[in-house]
Amino acid sequence: MIKARLHIPHQGFSSQVDLSDLGGVLGSKHAVLWLDLLEPSPEDMDLLRREFGFHELALEDAALPHERPKLDEYDQFYFLVFYSLSLKEGFGLELNELDLFVGENYLVAVHKTPIQEIDEVLRRWERNDILLGDGVGALVYALLDELVDNYFRVSDKMAEQVAELEQRLLEGTDQKTLQAVFVLKKRLLALRRVLSPERDVLNVLMRRDLPFLDRKTLLYLRDVYDHLARIIDAVDLQSDLLTSVLDVHLSSVSNKLNQVMKTLTSVTIILMTMALIAGVYGMNFRNMPELEWPLGYVWALFLMASSGIGLYLLLRRKDWI
Repeated sequence: MIKARLHIPHQGFSSQVDLSDLGGVLGSKHAVLWLDLLEPSPEDMDLLRREFGFHELALEDAALPHERPKLDEYDQFYFLVFYSLSLKEGFGLELNELDLFVGENYLVAVHKTPIQEIDEVLRRWERNDILLGDGVGALVYALLDELVDNYFRVSDKMAEQVAELEQRLLEGTDQKTLQAVFVLKKRLLALRRVLSPERDVLNVLMRRDLPFLDRKTLLYLRDVYDHLARIIDAVDLQSDLLTSVLDVHLSSVSNKLNQVMKTLTSVTIILMTMALIAGVYGMNFRNMPELEWPLGYVWALFLMASSGIGLYLLLRRKDWI
């Protein structure tokens, strides 16, 4: 599905764009074209190849899923890969790839799943085109800013999930809780793998002299870069916190196991001592001194009881029981 918006200064917006003659539309240097392709078909990709002259490598990257965030420079355009984030039910994290073709007076967005940030930026652009400016650079900034602002909501939600798991681990855990911890750690790692190269992309945008970015837009991009750096720090903090809580839990489990082993060892020592005494008096020899003794049975019981009580008190004193 293709959606188009054409803005001409002092004339407003139009969604009626002749896709078969985009060359004539883009001939005006003051016009700005936004083309949004959702789940593009091979015919749609051929349209981009024919009307815009995009390089085959860029079109291939746009067609393949899960590209690393990056910024590639070509002769007449720039190819930018960024991600939209959303949380699924439970501890799921959904990464939606967004591929942008940025030219002098056009912005082409290609994505395989709906991205709400695109619709929001389009509404903002149509409500106040002066605020966003007439150039493509302002649209690129507005889109990246909206994407990064949504990262804050995702990061805050994941922080709440970390706090919930932390409480459950400290109160006592089960197999489901441990499984949720490892799933969330995996999601945080996946998020870190996306955010880190995106920070590099923003760094390149700010430091390289790109024709579609003016000085004013660069100042706004610095703010986006700062926000993304804060989110990365928050993700790292949540990951470290989850690791620390898991270490505390594992240490607690290990300590409890050690205490159980001490108790079992103490009981074994007491019973082995009693069994030794019973074994001695249970030997089948005729010439045992106490064999005919009337108090032999009572004496054996007394030895077993006294040795058991004595070992119990000794082990209790050493905090083994």
